[in-house]
Amino acid sequence: MSDLPRKAVTRTAKLAALPLGFAGRATWGLGKRIGGRSAELVAREVQQRTADQLFKTLGELKGGAMKLGQALSVFESALPEEVAGPYRAALTKLQEAAPPLPAATVHAVLAERIGEDWREYFLEFEDKPSAAASIGQVHRGVWHDGREVAVKVQYPGAGEALLSDLTQLSRFARLLGPLVPGMDIKPLIKEMRDRVSEELDYELEAQAQRVHAEEFADDPDVVIPGVVHQSDQVLVTEWMGGVPLADVIAEGTAEQRDRAGQLLARFLFSGPARTGLLHADPHPGNFRLLPPAEDPEAQDGPEAQDGPDEGGAEAGAWRLGVLDFGTVDRLPGGLPGTIGESLRMTLEGDAAGVYGLLRDEGFVKESIELEPDEVLDYLLPIIEPAQVEDFVFSRGWLRDQAARIADPRSPAHQLGRQLNLPPSYLLIHRVTLSTIGVLCQLGAAVRLRDELEAWLPGFVAETEESAEPEEATESAEPAEPAEPAEPAFASGSQEPESVPEGGA
Repeated sequence: MSDLPRKAVTRTAKLAALPLGFAGRATWGLGKRIGGRSAELVAREVQQRTADQLFKTLGELKGGAMKLGQALSVFESALPEEVAGPYRAALTKLQEAAPPLPAATVHAVLAERIGEDWREYFLEFEDKPSAAASIGQVHRGVWHDGREVAVKVQYPGAGEALLSDLTQLSRFARLLGPLVPGMDIKPLIKEMRDRVSEELDYELEAQAQRVHAEEFADDPDVVIPGVVHQSDQVLVTEWMGGVPLADVIAEGTAEQRDRAGQLLARFLFSGPARTGLLHADPHPGNFRLLPPAEDPEAQDGPEAQDGPDEGGAEAGAWRLGVLDFGTVDRLPGGLPGTIGESLRMTLEGDAAGVYGLLRDEGFVKESIELEPDEVLDYLLPIIEPAQVEDFVFSRGWLRDQAARIADPRSPAHQLGRQLNLPPSYLLIHRVTLSTIGVLCQLGAAVRLRDELEAWLPGFVAETEESAEPEEATESAEPAEPAEPAEPAFASGSQEPESVPEGGA
């Protein structure tokens, strides 16, 4: 029934051809240079051919191959600019579309999972998919009650494909390393493999989406589509239009970029505090920029935007639409409190305090001894966005960070190799890095510190939180008692757990 290439031998052969293709093109390029063509022209052609093959192979195979491509796509900002272009174009394609399955296969899945009378559930159903992703594709339709819906259909054999791909990709992860300087791809692949069962379970996805949709139902900034129907391998949710974030990255206005960046940061930190769940698949294909609620017809331009009001929301501003809750991290107490504590201590220059927290939480193993001041010097450039009121994320900044950590001659590289990432922080770390990658693609100016103060447990010192009300009782001014940021932070944090630097 499936047109998804899923036989292990077929998928393995296609994936194994990737590193062979890289080597073959390098040899071809050498021959061209010997033949008289300039090294620069040949290098560009080799890079373009490599990028084209990468997209073609990962996109066709879908499954774990495409999922890895999507994960890597948010880090294209870290590539040196002279090679970023070809990879940027190829990997960005993976964020929004892939070669689709034929209509007959989709109809067969719907008949098997919903019932032979599946068409009676819909007033309309579009056979051409609106998006085709790693383990499923999305069709637009109209539900029997008149609501516009998105129908996500899981590829038959997707589970086998995911496991097969990720096993094969792990074997030559080192060869893929140059695609993302400073990042070890093997743990990323292992973490993806560990979450395969969750990714394939549409019931779990529906539960996570319902929790988010209920919590953000009246939110002025973030929109989550409601769940309409769920069965094995089929998930029907409310349709979401808007401008894909990939389009904002490619051609959005400065206002759109900044607004999207601010809301991405807000969702990253507020989501766990409000729902106990961390959306763990932050590539641009999962986000939309939506027009202001009071003007649903306005699809273009940021003209309706006003400045921020006292509560932090922006009247008449674009909103962030969030899709795909197939991968989440369950954090009942919100983000671990030690992340906020270590960030605050780092900004305060408390090297000994930061080092103590890192050691207590297992970021520094007992067998390792490091200089606290050197650890502080390693962290400060990474958390530069939290040091200022307004930070402009850029590809240049991310490339500098990647080069600093990836260069074997760099003290930062040597120190980074001695740090450990506890398993409980792996997904938080990846989501934080991925979100930063998207912010750099946007080139957004973001008030990150505002979001940290509002939502990140431990970032605001307890003494500050407890001191405010006491001062208020002594004051003769009735307006003094409560600063909005303090109660908002306290109510969102729940019981802080422990541990530092999601992006260390």
